[in-house]
Amino acid sequence: MLYLNNLMKRYGGFVAVRNISLHVPKGDLFGFVGPNGAGKTTTIRMICGLLRPDFGNIWVDGHQQSIDPDEVKRCIGYVPDFFGVYENLKVKEYMEFYGSIYGLEGDTLKKVIGDLLSLVNLSYKEEEYVDTLSRGMKQRLCVARALLHNPDLLVMDEPSSGLDPIARVEMKELLMNLNSMGKTIIISSHILADIAEMCNSIGIMNHGRIVRAGLMKDILGEASNQHHLIIQIPGNTQAAADFIKQLPEVSIDSIRENEIVVNFSGEDEDAARIISEMMKGDIMIAGFRKEVVDLETLFVQLTGAGSPTV
Repeated sequence: MLYLNNLMKRYGGFVAVRNISLHVPKGDLFGFVGPNGAGKTTTIRMICGLLRPDFGNIWVDGHQQSIDPDEVKRCIGYVPDFFGVYENLKVKEYMEFYGSIYGLEGDTLKKVIGDLLSLVNLSYKEEEYVDTLSRGMKQRLCVARALLHNPDLLVMDEPSSGLDPIARVEMKELLMNLNSMGKTIIISSHILADIAEMCNSIGIMNHGRIVRAGLMKDILGEASNQHHLIIQIPGNTQAAADFIKQLPEVSIDSIRENEIVVNFSGEDEDAARIISEMMKGDIMIAGFRKEVVDLETLFVQLTGAGSPTV
């Protein structure tokens, strides 16, 4: 459905996107994550035709953007992280306005609006003014607007941003429903738990590059083979760290105050072996716990970010 080939974008001397290549197959629900300034929003805007890349090519459903940009735009529905609304427009009028832009009219427009408002559970709000809706309702309305021309690819920048827990669940259910209907969906989000639950593929971006991309099950499968052993040290952590570095198939992830975080692959027996070797080496241990590497810890490892944001 979507191919990016050596995509690059500069802002003066700053390279926001560095020769990224990516494939999102038809029918995927693809999660796009990365720390602040990673280049995700710039990439999304290039995909949607809102920014022109300095180098590289974009194909959407077989259409090359540089050759046939209008056809590419017809294939895409775009939901920005924040969208302005026209004052004094009711929900139905808002949809009618955008429907007319797409050339819909008469009974066809009326049916499409009715179907989409029903899909996003806003039929009962069609006579309400848009600016009186809650943030979650506005987000769902924006999704309905983006679907007016029945695009095959839905691109969403932070669809759950600023939503309360109930609105987040509603948005997640809506996206999974749309995906089950055959829509290919790309979403950027800083809520990694939602990404892990919803998406079947993912791309992690950092410093303008794709540092990991693929099927969610494969990436999480790799992560499940890695573990953190967090060891509490009451004494000299540096001496303990120097000892641990000598152990085979073990590496130090980080040294915190009175704690050492160790990376290892294996089972509980391997964790027990590490502790046993340390005790034999007269390293004092106050306590320890094993932590399985999940999507969030993998994200931090790959990006060095304290927390994922847009």
